[in-house]
Amino acid sequence: MEKKRTVAFHTLGCKLNFSETSTLSRLLENEGFEKKGFDDLADVYVINTCSVTDNADKECRHLVRRIQRKAPESFVVITGCYAQLKPKEIASIPGVDLVLGAAEKFNIVQHISELAKGDAAKICSCDIEEVSGFTASFSQNDRTRTFLKVQDGCDYNCSFCTIPMARGKSRSDNVANVVAHAKQLAADDVKEIVLTGVNLGDFGKGNDGTDTKENFFGLVKALDKVNGIERYRISSIEPNLLTNEIIEFVANSDKFMPHFHIPLQSGSNEVLGLMRRRYKRELYADRVKLIKTLMPHCAIGVDVIVGFPGETDAHFTETFDFLHSLDISYLHVFTYSERDNTKALEIKPIIPISVRNERNKTLRNLSYMKMQYFTNLHAGQTRKVLFEIFEKNGMMEGYSDNYIRVSTPYRKEWANQIVEWKM
Repeated sequence: MEKKRTVAFHTLGCKLNFSETSTLSRLLENEGFEKKGFDDLADVYVINTCSVTDNADKECRHLVRRIQRKAPESFVVITGCYAQLKPKEIASIPGVDLVLGAAEKFNIVQHISELAKGDAAKICSCDIEEVSGFTASFSQNDRTRTFLKVQDGCDYNCSFCTIPMARGKSRSDNVANVVAHAKQLAADDVKEIVLTGVNLGDFGKGNDGTDTKENFFGLVKALDKVNGIERYRISSIEPNLLTNEIIEFVANSDKFMPHFHIPLQSGSNEVLGLMRRRYKRELYADRVKLIKTLMPHCAIGVDVIVGFPGETDAHFTETFDFLHSLDISYLHVFTYSERDNTKALEIKPIIPISVRNERNKTLRNLSYMKMQYFTNLHAGQTRKVLFEIFEKNGMMEGYSDNYIRVSTPYRKEWANQIVEWKM
């Protein structure tokens, strides 16, 4: 009997990447590959990369070196945003055998079958303008919540961002397909779906970039009617695309969780202008106010960038004070990282790394205090918690409807179950 080939995966970056890695895994498993853990020995290692920050690039190179030391005869495949943006740079890393760009990653089975160890690294990529079509993806069996990709690409041109160059133009699945995937996941006993995309609120653009007359609000309404799925979350949505009708619908839905993640990036209108964002802080504050008026218990997460070129001490203080004043729950803080071919490289002055790091630390401390305050507000309340299937050191974790993390000794009967929990 022929020995099964084995494959291991590592994902860097966002929930969208996790959904796509899971799909790549199923494609290879359907061809007879056995999935292994990334720390195990495998015939093929696939790294799905991010390129939002310089650290993500460095981590990719570090992972390749680790594989080289552990399994020098194994094949190494790199895909994802870094692979699309800098394929030649990646191909020059010792040990890399195959680089798959945005248009080729879902043809991974064919490309791996053609590999031979010892050949020069093979690059399968194209100009991002040629990338079209939408490939549906969802994570499964990786964790209790499923990440379901409904949109890809972005037509925005924020001055700091490489995502349009890495993923191409905005394009979406259609409502009927997404509903069908949700029904399939419900049949597989999935309790919670997290809707993911690059610019989720832009849902409704077809594969050729044309307007399909569908929109994100329509998708939300359709998914709310799917039997079997008990919880949905909206992974991240731009404030200018988060409409009042979406907020009001979530407030009245039993299935859409009281939890929004809304990128801000800066609390200074001047810096938002330099970033080429499509809103001002006043609109952002209005969105938060409406959410908390309708759902006082709602969790709100915020993305923010520190150390952007031109961000003075006064700008940073403005951002800190704005965030401090908002009724939000936590922050995802990113230290600005120079990205090739972005307009931000032309903006001066450049903020020293030490100042960027100090500002990051200040906002992470604020985030900790915000989350502590939000959690304490709900002490003594009973909320519904979906527990993960995994056990770690005798413990299990879960999230309440409003995204408060709960940890408790492992109980098998609670795995992938929604439990009434006193906070």
